[in-house]
Amino acid sequence: MKPAGDGSPRLTRAFTLIELLVVIGIIAVLAALLLPALTSAKDKSKRTVCLSNLRQIGFALNIYAQDYEGRIPFGPKAPPFTSPADLYPSTGAPTSLLSLQSGAPVGLGLLLAQHLAAQPKVMFCPGNDQTLDAEVELGRVGNTQAQGSFYYRHGGVTNLFDNPLAPTPSEHLRLDNLGLNRDGLPIRALAIDTQFLCPPELDVFNIKPRTHHRQKSANVLFADGHAVSRANRDQRFTVDATDYSQIRNSFSKILQVLERADAEP
Repeated sequence: MKPAGDGSPRLTRAFTLIELLVVIGIIAVLAALLLPALTSAKDKSKRTVCLSNLRQIGFALNIYAQDYEGRIPFGPKAPPFTSPADLYPSTGAPTSLLSLQSGAPVGLGLLLAQHLAAQPKVMFCPGNDQTLDAEVELGRVGNTQAQGSFYYRHGGVTNLFDNPLAPTPSEHLRLDNLGLNRDGLPIRALAIDTQFLCPPELDVFNIKPRTHHRQKSANVLFADGHAVSRANRDQRFTVDATDYSQIRNSFSKILQVLERADAEP
């Protein structure tokens, strides 16, 4: 007890342990209520940046097509398949690679030299679920294998082994006339967030799970340049190759994901 201003004693009251625990409990409840909202806002922000990146890729694809008589980036031809480390499909199948083991640019990586030279990081989605250093991956282009965040659709080929006798119509795909997909619908989706699951043992071959937006959604770039976010309900945009028997069929599964996107409104 200490004296008041008039000289009379004044009582001071401290928090009791129970009151302190109540305050801590209230703060914890408020934090628990706010955390999902903050997480949701953060996820939405990353989806927005991802969509912006896809739109910039779409713009670069359009300029590329203007420079190459309407054709979209295509190639290079698939090298001989010798091990999972060389897993690159026959030219025309969807791939997230930016360059091959040889360092040769492939798929969307063909845009890096000119059409996206000033903004190469648009090849990556900030909503990745695994640690991925964009600068490290970009530094590999020209030297070794590099991978971006999006599956890019060269065309409609899904073979792992190239058939030298088969025609390669994908090489002549034009942005304004992409043809029909395997379901007989017009090809519309050109790129989509990777949602890829595989056995952990394949890590030694640099084949790793690559997922985005906690697998709750996938952003899609369409041939007309617009990009949208679509709910990944029932894992419809996830390529599940956790079973070893599905690895060889994974390119067809990736194409199926893009075909599902073709059918989206």
